[in-house]
Amino acid sequence: MNKAIFIDKDGTLIPDIPYNVDPEKIILNEGVIEGLKLLKAQGYVFIMISNQSGVARGYFEEEALINVKNKVQQLLEPDIRFKDFYWSFNHPQGTVKKYAVACNFRKPKPGMILQAAEEHQIDLENSWMIGDILNDVEAGKRAGCQTVLIDNGNETEWIAGEYRTPDYKAKNFFQAAIYITDVHSTDLGI
Repeated sequence: MNKAIFIDKDGTLIPDIPYNVDPEKIILNEGVIEGLKLLKAQGYVFIMISNQSGVARGYFEEEALINVKNKVQQLLEPDIRFKDFYWSFNHPQGTVKKYAVACNFRKPKPGMILQAAEEHQIDLENSWMIGDILNDVEAGKRAGCQTVLIDNGNETEWIAGEYRTPDYKAKNFFQAAIYITDVHSTDLGI
């Protein structure tokens, strides 16, 4: 079984960007590369888990995310690239009929994580979800992962709930990686 770091895209891995931004202008958040290197050294694989309701709302096509995916992979060193990318295009209030539905994939539901776990033989109990809003935390908790909330100001609602308390709050991605690495070292008795 593999262990994974499931990572939200907007606000966690990269800055929040407008839906119509040129993918070539995408940058990584500070500390992401260093954090991914720490986590890779602990044997984690990386999987993107991202709601992209802009497709349901008619702002862009699914295919636009291919360029985003390629740009993210290009920004990363070969040994810390993502194993896979999972997107939820649906939103119940979407204007594109095909995507205007509620589903088990859209965070805070755990569907994307559960599918990734099945397809990549992921041990969810030893995996983590890192995100910048409590919907990310809830999706991770519902899937059986440990969670880190990057408290960068993107969570504005702070709606409490059974699955919405992160295991740790970090200021940035690198701090999240240090925490996970320390927990992993403690679990091994190091």
